[in-house]
Amino acid sequence: MYSNPKVFFLALFSILCVQFNGFGQDLSGLANDFIKVLPEELKHKASFPFDHSERFNWHFIPRDRKGITFHDMNENQTKAALSLMRASLSEQGEEKAKAIFELENVLRIVENRPPNDTYRDPLNYYFSIFGDPSSTKEWGWRLEGHHLSLNFSSLKGELISATPTFFGSNPAIVQVDLHRGKQVLKKETDMGFAFLQSLDDSQSKIAVYTDKAPGDILTSNDRKATLQNPKGIGYNQLNANQKKMLEELVHYYLSNYNSETRDALWEKVKSSGLDELYFAWAGSQVNEIGQPHYYRIQCPAILIEYDNVQNNANHVHTVVRDLTNDFGDDILGNHYTNGHSHASE
Repeated sequence: MYSNPKVFFLALFSILCVQFNGFGQDLSGLANDFIKVLPEELKHKASFPFDHSERFNWHFIPRDRKGITFHDMNENQTKAALSLMRASLSEQGEEKAKAIFELENVLRIVENRPPNDTYRDPLNYYFSIFGDPSSTKEWGWRLEGHHLSLNFSSLKGELISATPTFFGSNPAIVQVDLHRGKQVLKKETDMGFAFLQSLDDSQSKIAVYTDKAPGDILTSNDRKATLQNPKGIGYNQLNANQKKMLEELVHYYLSNYNSETRDALWEKVKSSGLDELYFAWAGSQVNEIGQPHYYRIQCPAILIEYDNVQNNANHVHTVVRDLTNDFGDDILGNHYTNGHSHASE
């Protein structure tokens, strides 16, 4: 077990530096490798039927969860779990996940908590497997804890869904000696402001729909994303450079996933019609701590939300939702409708 967080992060760093090739979209082998190294007790805690309600019980706050944590696992088991994470994400996404783990140590200092505090705990992230990982059937997996929720669904050897996906950062900019100046979600912030500042006055009046930012992402941890009507400025109201900037911002969020998932989601955005892509801003237009702000990007295919309001606007939440296929609902629904049975319990 990892009782010493420093030992854990040294192991994590070395594991994430290993290069994996050839996994593609079929992650069942890696998931089974993870399950095989678990003793029966941990296997039971980590495993759920695919159609269990727990698969949809996602959140991004510190709370008790189902599954097993880094506290439960030895070095070999941790390596197998992180190999699955690494194959599901890009290097960019992995580094963000690792940095979010480490921010729990920062919060211990900010909140004057003891070193062994279990509320702000970098080892308190939960792995869960749903269904029997297979190249022929449906299954899924999740990694979740404070400010991180990764949800993946697979069918017939292909990832069919990687959403909802939540990355958060508290502090947004670290102001204590441990990692002082670190900004885990810096590009999400800077690229959002850069796009906003590229707009002329008439465009800005359309894009900025209110001067008050909401207290959090509007979709929260809803089972289905409910923001169906886009606000803000449309893609066809932008000049060529602004269109490119907006596309690059969307692409940056999608680049947290492995290349196959990233490309599939981007094709889905384009297929839904780039002219249906909207950018909306709320709150302050000043990129500083103490200036609450929010933006969202929306088209019929996806919804991206960014919010920085809490803790004197030094606390960022971001989420990506597939408006038709969170948790694989759309593809799995067609699969079941066409006469295929649900996963066995």
